[in-house]
Amino acid sequence: MPTIYTCFCTDFIHEGHLNIIREAQKYGELTVGVLSDKAMIKFNKFPTVSFAERMELVKNIKGVSNVVVQSDVMYDRVIAEIKPDYVIHGDNWCYGPMKAIRENVVKLLEKTGGKVIDVPYTKTERTALLDAKNALKRSMPEYRRKRLKELLELRDIVKTIEVHSGLTGLIAEKTVVANGEELDQFDAMWISSLCDSTAKGKPDIELVDMTSRLRTIAEVMEVTTKPIIFDGDTGGLIEHFVYTVRTLERMGVSAIIVEDKIGLKRNSLFGTDVKQTQDTLEHFCEKIRAGKRVQLSDDFMIIARIESLILNRGMEDALTRAHAFVKAGADGIMIHSRKKDPAEILEFCDKFRADNKNTPIVIVPSSFNSVTEAELVQHGANIVIYANQLTRAAFPAMESVAKDILKYHRAKEVDDRLMPIEKIISLVDEL
Repeated sequence: MPTIYTCFCTDFIHEGHLNIIREAQKYGELTVGVLSDKAMIKFNKFPTVSFAERMELVKNIKGVSNVVVQSDVMYDRVIAEIKPDYVIHGDNWCYGPMKAIRENVVKLLEKTGGKVIDVPYTKTERTALLDAKNALKRSMPEYRRKRLKELLELRDIVKTIEVHSGLTGLIAEKTVVANGEELDQFDAMWISSLCDSTAKGKPDIELVDMTSRLRTIAEVMEVTTKPIIFDGDTGGLIEHFVYTVRTLERMGVSAIIVEDKIGLKRNSLFGTDVKQTQDTLEHFCEKIRAGKRVQLSDDFMIIARIESLILNRGMEDALTRAHAFVKAGADGIMIHSRKKDPAEILEFCDKFRADNKNTPIVIVPSSFNSVTEAELVQHGANIVIYANQLTRAAFPAMESVAKDILKYHRAKEVDDRLMPIEKIISLVDEL
């Protein structure tokens, strides 16, 4: 009897899945693959039920003969093991980034004489409602907050992009590209103090109050599901910092990064060109301990950002602070540099990892942007933050368009630089 294979990437079963099963039964015996948690996350879907529950869900469907684990987004391993005569899938994989998966399957089946069956994708009012409800479920605080820690377990490096509005949040959420036979997307979002301030036309000196910054988080959270890392600047007074931790944790933010400076905050990229005061090791450790004391869950992370290299205090000072901050309870260490060469950052990672194998290291390659994610992984980094690229891309584009409209007294000359409004609107989901 011919072997049929399909793969489900879902937390629930609806008529679309059942339609695939009915179609598959016309051709032979059906084996269904269930994507592992690691593969689900790479596929841009955070599971809301356990892998065991998803396996059981599929096993109980009438018409399914076998259930297997598919541990990769691409089908290489599972096709080599099962050798199906047919692979069946909804025709939504015929376009967009998912097309790379279909092309991978076609190439694999050409070697074995198998074929692909494309079934018209089922899109009804009920399936749309179920998908929307599941997306809302993934955005709930109790699910979102723990995702950064989950990603650190499942990903070689957590790719994080700056967002400062609901629209930039949607770009971070929905941008997926096919790189050869791999799908790539961002794993998490960074709510940057610099970019949040800039979007509001304010200087990056902690002028934008916490209430306004929390509104930005709320706007992003309302339309996204990926974990959020919050730029907490210096954290302010210890007495205020503990309330910030409680609030962020309650909202579903995954982590706050606080830098070991005091006084009026100045952007680190200015280095010693403007007056910047580093906090004492003892006082900053107390700030970390105070934040950890008021946490209510194990999911939330307080990450200590070390400014020693920025302020020319040297490698030993940076390492001393890193180990002290971890001892005080920091869940991660961010090390920063404004040099164009990543050498001192990589040196820090190597020396820190020699004594500490597990504490996550966060890198922000704004100045030393030639370093690759693979290189960072080799030196023990766990999170990379692209901290201001969306803001920096938007400003020159908008300024150029504004100038040309003034120059030509109409908008025709800028039209080829504009995204159709229909495409922008398509990013926005309707309930």
